[in-house]
Amino acid sequence: MDNMESTDGITYLEFTVATKELIGYRSEFITDTNGLGIINSAFFEFQKDDGFQRERERGSLVAHESGETRLYGLTGVQDQGELFVGPAVKVYKGQIVGQNSRSGDMRVNVCKEKKLSNMRSKGDGSAEHFNTPRIMGLEDALEYIDDTELVEITPKSIRIRKVILDEIEARKAAKFGKH
Repeated sequence: MDNMESTDGITYLEFTVATKELIGYRSEFITDTNGLGIINSAFFEFQKDDGFQRERERGSLVAHESGETRLYGLTGVQDQGELFVGPAVKVYKGQIVGQNSRSGDMRVNVCKEKKLSNMRSKGDGSAEHFNTPRIMGLEDALEYIDDTELVEITPKSIRIRKVILDEIEARKAAKFGKH
């Protein structure tokens, strides 16, 4: 903090902060100030990177297989965290489909279909509830990713994926410190 002054009930704070630390801070700032804060930034000088990396508290929900998401698979997974995709969306192995409620990544099967049978029970399917997924825009996706993830931008969609799509290859790379 370089300066702090308060006049007429308004507090002015002045900081010197690395630009990389401001990525993802905007939404937190709006929440902290109840939408009443004003943030402004200006270039100060180039400095050497200090190497500090901020880590996420929660991991990602990663698609276990390629295919089209199904409501049955999504309702089974939604208790594990917050989903970023809805039903009937094409996904591929290694794509991030949500945020885990715990630390660490979890592979999930969102393409799972309900097995059909001739047996029906009273109230079958009536207790299912699907929460609305959080649609990630470009800014949200860039705020979300860590060093093991990438943002894919195409004319039709914005997706988040793992750098190494295959789970076994990703474990090998982590074990040997390649990524």
